[in-house]
Amino acid sequence: MASLNVGNLGEYLREQRRNAQLSLRQLADAAGVSNPYLSQIERGLRKPSAEVLQQVAKALRISAETLYVRAGILDAERDRDDVETRAVILADPSLNERQKQVLLQVYESFRKENGFGTDADAGTDADAAVDGAEPVQNPHP
Repeated sequence: MASLNVGNLGEYLREQRRNAQLSLRQLADAAGVSNPYLSQIERGLRKPSAEVLQQVAKALRISAETLYVRAGILDAERDRDDVETRAVILADPSLNERQKQVLLQVYESFRKENGFGTDADAGTDADAAVDGAEPVQNPHP
């Protein structure tokens, strides 16, 4: 089943790349991945990480969540609320990029704690992110 999802992902990526009128090399450069690796993804030979998919989505100016669903990382129906929550966080203009990433990591750690997370490292990543974050001032000393 994973190979079907990866194949579906590869075909979709190729179609999106062609629609954007980008060569494989141009997309690889824009996404910060190697040309051979991107070629293997398009041919369904490799299953990329969520991070690589996010970079490719940004380069193509498409939704990373769409790629996550096609890659089998997200279940379209089951994870719709999660996807919407992440999209709202990422779109919030009042937060800087570091704050958005920390907030997403904390959110994922809570989902994992409640039995909904899929990333085995989410808790430790969130703990590290929170440890590195600036302390929150207590309004009621």
